Amino acid sequence: MAPQISPSILSADFARLADDVARISDAADWVHVDVMDNHFVPNLTLGLPVVEALLKTSALPLDCHLMIEDPDRWAPQYAEAGAGSVTIHAEAAKAPIRTLRTIRAAGARAGLGINPATPIEPYEDLLGEIDMLLLMTVEPGFGGQKFLDVVLPKVRRARRLIGDRAVWLQVDGGVSAETIERCAEAGADVFVAGSAVYGADDPAEAVRKLRAQAEGAASS
Repeated sequence: MAPQISPSILSADFARLADDVARISDAADWVHVDVMDNHFVPNLTLGLPVVEALLKTSALPLDCHLMIEDPDRWAPQYAEAGAGSVTIHAEAAKAPIRTLRTIRAAGARAGLGINPATPIEPYEDLLGEIDMLLLMTVEPGFGGQKFLDVVLPKVRRARRLIGDRAVWLQVDGGVSAETIERCAEAGADVFVAGSAVYGADDPAEAVRKLRAQAEGAASS
């Protein structure tokens, strides 16, 4: 699959979210929305009301990443609201199969997120229930963190486990011009970039450059 770029609005201006989403609309594939509840991760960001507002203005589909407790309760509501993709964390879900199937039934792509220290092998049997596997390449909770190279072997193992399944492999955290090629070479095909995009003078051009780097690395 051709690389996809999903800029994270965690690094955008929260007072001008609609404008900042519009700035990348001609270049990006998705808008990555980090939903944090200050329980599963030590940060509080935004929730369903903001997602519903963005859905009215965004020309791009929303890629909602739920870093929250009790995703089994809340995730279906994001799918029902119109999110294009909803990712729950393996560490937080108590009934992951039921929740993933409910997300799909509501019309969204279902994703499973895994933290840096969480092995992927115990979740191999869930690959048939998901559309995307998200591997965190930083500890979840805050933007602007340094990329954890220690996760790259897990990205490679995940790519082998996925095999010929139609499952996207997303990396999230510290993705930048300095790290995206390593991620693509390891097998990732969906890239979440926050500060690397919204910290640039021209966010759309930053997206285009990241895409070109990922395409070059994936084809080498």
